[in-house]
Amino acid sequence: MNTEFIEALGQLEKERGISKTIIFEAIEAALISAYKRDHSPNENINVLCDRETGDIHIFRSCIVVEEVTDEATQISLEDARRINRVYEPGDTLELEVTPKSFGRIAAQTAKQVVIQRIREAERGMIFEEYAEKENEMLTAIIQRVEKDMVFVELGRTEGLLPAKEQLPGEVYVPNERLRVYVVDVHKASRGAQVTVSRTHPGLLKRLLEMEVPEIASGVVQIKSIAREAGSRSKVAVFSTDEEIDATGACVGRAGTRIERVVEELKGEKVDIIEWSPDPARFIAKALSPTRVLMVYLNEEEKAARVIVPDSQLSLAIGREGQNARLAVKLTGWKIDIKPQSHVAGMAPGPNDFGAGDWVDDDEEDVEFDQGLSMETTLNLDTDDDSI
Repeated sequence: MNTEFIEALGQLEKERGISKTIIFEAIEAALISAYKRDHSPNENINVLCDRETGDIHIFRSCIVVEEVTDEATQISLEDARRINRVYEPGDTLELEVTPKSFGRIAAQTAKQVVIQRIREAERGMIFEEYAEKENEMLTAIIQRVEKDMVFVELGRTEGLLPAKEQLPGEVYVPNERLRVYVVDVHKASRGAQVTVSRTHPGLLKRLLEMEVPEIASGVVQIKSIAREAGSRSKVAVFSTDEEIDATGACVGRAGTRIERVVEELKGEKVDIIEWSPDPARFIAKALSPTRVLMVYLNEEEKAARVIVPDSQLSLAIGREGQNARLAVKLTGWKIDIKPQSHVAGMAPGPNDFGAGDWVDDDEEDVEFDQGLSMETTLNLDTDDDSI
């Protein structure tokens, strides 16, 4: 411990933001433990490190007594008065007990403490840095693949891409770059534990923000996203400027913008839907590319009955119900899809749905009776995938 060491601590304080005072206090605590290992653990020891020179002095606190019963904590009145005649029984005497060979031990201990503090400080700074990046998109480099876990480099730390957050069918090759979404950051024994995702709807949102300037500027807003990662997604968008087409801005000229998003998501199909404050119109658009004839709404139960041409019933439902399922996630409404022929000459009961909203006035009108029940052709509930 010397002036060079003190200067090094000062430099460390400037570069790493680690307080010199904190390091000195940690060194003093470590030296107390080191001294007690070689002496009695019951001794009351104080270590003082000179903040200017780095000199170290060790003191043992003793209680002055007439008859010593514990040599580790007491000193006889006779011995105390040899040091200074003013001492009386009950006084506390500070004896310097710095060993001659303690300099080497102190240097080793100081080095270990400084290294430990640097590591702790760096772990803390890395955690704070990546905690601020939660719910953001980052560019990662694949490091290695172990069983179902993919480890990626995120710059100053490592990220984990668990199996449930991986795109179905995507192959992860070391040293390849890919974009990931930070879903969770928490403290672990070795520092920040960062979990990333390739399936989260937030990744699609961030990709669109990056590719579409109108979204980044706030002119076009993303109202909700429904995603079945690796297969298909629907995105509802709205323009705050009447002169800007929200869906056209997202798709881009000749589809260039959306193609870059699809390419990053390994071919996942992305439908851009125009959001509407009118639930009936929004639901009809959400079932795109299906042609919807009429939408009946039950506001109380947030349920909708949708009438589609017979020829487009399977298109409305989609393969294994995917199109309808995504529409439910996107809108937040339960959806009951009926073919036109099934409801011809029938009408919803007064307790089921309100008056129907026509979506396409060019289609032939459909008449309804009063006896239509709530029989469900496709009954899907909402979930939490929209944002």
